[in-house]
Amino acid sequence: MKKHTGERPYKCNQCDKAFTRNSDLCRHLGTHTGKKPYQCNQCDKAFSKNNVLITHNRTHIGEKPYQCNQCDNTFSLNCNLIRHLRTHTGKKSYQCNQCDTAFSLNGYLIRHLRTHTREKPYQCNLCDKAFSKNNHLIRHQMTHTEEKPYQCNKCDKSFSEINYRHLGTHTGKKPYQCNQCDRAFSQNSVLITHNRTHIGEKPYQCNQCDNTFSLNCNLIRHLRTHTGKKSYQCNQCDKAFSLNGYLI
Repeated sequence: MKKHTGERPYKCNQCDKAFTRNSDLCRHLGTHTGKKPYQCNQCDKAFSKNNVLITHNRTHIGEKPYQCNQCDNTFSLNCNLIRHLRTHTGKKSYQCNQCDTAFSLNGYLIRHLRTHTREKPYQCNLCDKAFSKNNHLIRHQMTHTEEKPYQCNKCDKSFSEINYRHLGTHTGKKPYQCNQCDRAFSQNSVLITHNRTHIGEKPYQCNQCDNTFSLNCNLIRHLRTHTGKKSYQCNQCDKAFSLNGYLI
């Protein structure tokens, strides 16, 4: 009945929140004590609530129960699905105050703003490189370990991260159509990256010079020109090059 009347007799003595059930209050109190009794047995993370641990475990087993009804994307968290659905509406409520670019998600805007501020908050603890995005740091750290944990289930290739572009080479499906040209892509993320070539956005900044790039792979290739390393050897003479394109 309390649910219908709106009555919340169980009040937190640490803040102004109140609850309809004592069990909800007990769970909430854990956020004040800092205690995290629910330990993940796959990594070193711990949580104050068991349901948060259950949700976290999906990241280890790959369970993604939240299906987008507009495309084939699935998500381990409902909040990620809700954010993703905004990309289908076409509504871009988050406007950059430095340029005229707008975004459907606030997270996209925050990442974009770093292209103006040059902020790189994600620091590698194995070298002096820093990155504007956490996923770029994670990818970079695997270059230190050469770890490739993501095995393609269609062939014997493996990758340091989930390579959706590679997976699309097996299906041949390209449902994501560019509205600026006739190109189509197997993944929405690749379409988003492609769109940068139309709007001129170049979020990948070289930390050795002023060059910027619309694609991270182009930045990686460019960085080789700074190292002086020339891995591509001509088999007709003794010349070597930093990029395969120069050799060809």
